Amino acid sequence: MALKEIRLDAEVRTEFGKGAARRIRRDHKIPAVLYGHGTEPVHLTLPGHESMLALKHANAILTLNFDGKQELALAKDVQRDAIKPVIEHIDLVIVKRGEKVTVDVGVHVEGEAAPETNVVVENSSLTVEADVIAIPESFTVSVEGLEAGSQVLAKDVELPEGVSLVSDEELLVVNVSQQISAEELEEELAEAEDEAGIEKDESEDEAAEASEGDSEDEGDKA
Repeated sequence: MALKEIRLDAEVRTEFGKGAARRIRRDHKIPAVLYGHGTEPVHLTLPGHESMLALKHANAILTLNFDGKQELALAKDVQRDAIKPVIEHIDLVIVKRGEKVTVDVGVHVEGEAAPETNVVVENSSLTVEADVIAIPESFTVSVEGLEAGSQVLAKDVELPEGVSLVSDEELLVVNVSQQISAEELEEELAEAEDEAGIEKDESEDEAAEASEGDSEDEGDKA
């Protein structure tokens, strides 16, 4: 399924610097810059809530209304606050209808692999080339019934018509391996600890057994 276009009403801004950016964010808006296709950069202010909702979708295509005109744009860089759920700044690149763009699209895994297997997503996205108004929202990979030893490579992922793979065809996307038992896991951990020279602390059961042994020895001596 392709992403929907999202319309946003923007304002051209003439104030710059950290102070201006803070004032914009206090008004629950987001500073942004729009560039590309040989045009001069345009500094904009975007509505905060609507923009945050739009950018929950990766590769969201935005139709920006400002200064009596419209521009189609793709978010190239989104700077987020490290602590608060706030977008600090957005870099937007102008795109045109019919233009091909290179983007990263997420991979969604569905289905149940064979019993006693582990499914590991080695790469959660693929780089593809697609028409700007037909960028897929995600790719679906089914692991239904796959046995241990099965692998899904980038070339195995079904792409919609008009979308071409840019990632390496042999890129490992999903790996299905045999599930190891608790005993095997414990053995592997013990081997790893021995190799690393880690001395394992005595378990409670082992300590109790040793204590009982010491008591019996003392009783024999008495």
